[in-house]
Amino acid sequence: MSVHPVVSAVTARIVQRSRPYRAAYLQRLEAARGQGVHRGTLSCTNLAHGFAAFPANDKLSLKEQRKPSVAIVSAYNDMLSAHQPFERFPQIIRDAARAAGGVAQFAGGVPAMCDGITQGQTGMELSLFSRDTIAMATAIALSHNMFDAAVYLGVCDKIVPGLLIGALHFGHLPALFIPAGPMTSGMSNPEKAKVRQLYAQGKIGRAELLEAEAQSYHDAGTCTFYGTANSNQMLMEVMGLHLPGAAFITPNTPLRDALTAAAARRAVEISLPGPSFIPVGRVVDEKCIVNGIVALLATGGSTNHTLHLVAIAKAAGIVIDWTDFDELSAVVPLLTRIYPNGDADVNHFHAAGGTPFVIRELLDAGVLHEDVTTVMGQGLRAHCAEPQLREDRVVWQAPPAQSGDENVLRKAAQPFAVDGGLRLLSGNLGRAVIKVSAVKPLHRIVEAPAIVFESQDAFMRAYKAGELERDFVAVLRFQGPRANGMPELHALTPALANLQDAGRHVALVTDGRMSGASGKVPAAIHVSPEVLAGGPLGLVRNGDLIRVDAEAGILQALVPPAEWAAREVPKADLAANQVGMGRELFALFRNAVSAAEEGATSFGLPPVNEILEKASA
Repeated sequence: MSVHPVVSAVTARIVQRSRPYRAAYLQRLEAARGQGVHRGTLSCTNLAHGFAAFPANDKLSLKEQRKPSVAIVSAYNDMLSAHQPFERFPQIIRDAARAAGGVAQFAGGVPAMCDGITQGQTGMELSLFSRDTIAMATAIALSHNMFDAAVYLGVCDKIVPGLLIGALHFGHLPALFIPAGPMTSGMSNPEKAKVRQLYAQGKIGRAELLEAEAQSYHDAGTCTFYGTANSNQMLMEVMGLHLPGAAFITPNTPLRDALTAAAARRAVEISLPGPSFIPVGRVVDEKCIVNGIVALLATGGSTNHTLHLVAIAKAAGIVIDWTDFDELSAVVPLLTRIYPNGDADVNHFHAAGGTPFVIRELLDAGVLHEDVTTVMGQGLRAHCAEPQLREDRVVWQAPPAQSGDENVLRKAAQPFAVDGGLRLLSGNLGRAVIKVSAVKPLHRIVEAPAIVFESQDAFMRAYKAGELERDFVAVLRFQGPRANGMPELHALTPALANLQDAGRHVALVTDGRMSGASGKVPAAIHVSPEVLAGGPLGLVRNGDLIRVDAEAGILQALVPPAEWAAREVPKADLAANQVGMGRELFALFRNAVSAAEEGATSFGLPPVNEILEKASA
């Protein structure tokens, strides 16, 4: 199957745009690889420190420098349900690596915070920056120069992107990501959403709400809706960094443990001294990044990845922007309906055919690049495979020819929509993204007066006071990464949904983030440049007519040009966002962060030396 011309054209443009940075990155990768087994560069004192506490046989292996050493970098903590299963994984990995002729060491842990816990709370202002903190913690774990490959244990929002960014800065090392899997299904997603809206309306109390939430989030494993955490897992598979079909196997099951052991064995095989060396910096190339965008669009994934994929690409010397997302979205069919874009959860999706089914359909439709390198050492077609357990070993078989439930998963020839439902908006308010895969067509164009807010709390006070019973566009500003760390604003969703359900025409426009769970209310998010950087969203005044048009891609304040040009962006008192709950420790990030469309990162592209600059001129 030939690649769709738009996919091919976007990929070619990314290659051209990235050329000097990618060349510099690969040059650095090859220089690091040329050093050979890295323990060989350590002094005897260095090396002795590195294996002092190791079992005798493993210590001998490291002394001889012949057997591969695999780093384990983990986001384990037992407060977060998605990461609690990782407590058992290191020993499984050590045993499997040893049996495969290598050794494995726990190299380091990285922080893992939960947006579900911090949603609407002060701690959410650390969330986005935790991604870069995780990347730095990953670099520290690998900086001992003891390793020939690494496995990464992570699931949720900023954690997988942070781990991958860190891994790419050690791009000469092979990398294999090992998921923990989703929790078993609890309360249905539509019922959960209904309870939240009833609470927002004051029709039920906190006790009823807490009981419903506890029935939804009830066990070890990832939350079962298709938010950022499960979007991460989808992307790791389509980008070739998981074993095939590994994403959505539930924790603490024989198949989950067998997949973990198989991943450890594969890490040994693809290590620097192993038989099939596959460095992660070669796996994550321009085609791999395009495949990640396509998978995100085809499954209605999290809008957070319009930041994270940009940041991941940057770490590999690749430059992408929201125009790339927009053009790909126009030709990528929507194959799934998983909450918040439908009623089903990821367990239902997995049972209907899951990720291997999606990859096969997208390959056959010509919107994925098959000719990529993956951790399997083959093209992407090798990931069209379901894992099964036979005699305590993992074997793979072809996914079903037909979906097990066409209300959840469909073939590319009969999609839920002909486009991916993620669109670029632009106009005199800047550039933004909007996810419309869960927004009904009648709500995709909103033209209404602006009501300006500078905090979530201000919005909720107005809502509870009954001041929002009308058509309006909520303009929530000073929520960008420079202002307050760009917190998710998902706590506003029940209130906005109630107003929309009551017949009001409402939309949200913000330089902040929404959430992987953003759904049926139109939201123009990540408006860039942000207000604190002089962005035009700061020029909006109460009563200005705002047009949010997801069909035509318009984000416009309908204000006479002369009046608009005469306005100034107001100064905001952000003192309350600078201290408390550890926020003062993250001032460096706020001061150095790039724009949302550049990934909202604290790091830049690989430095380009004079030779490469001349070659690209």
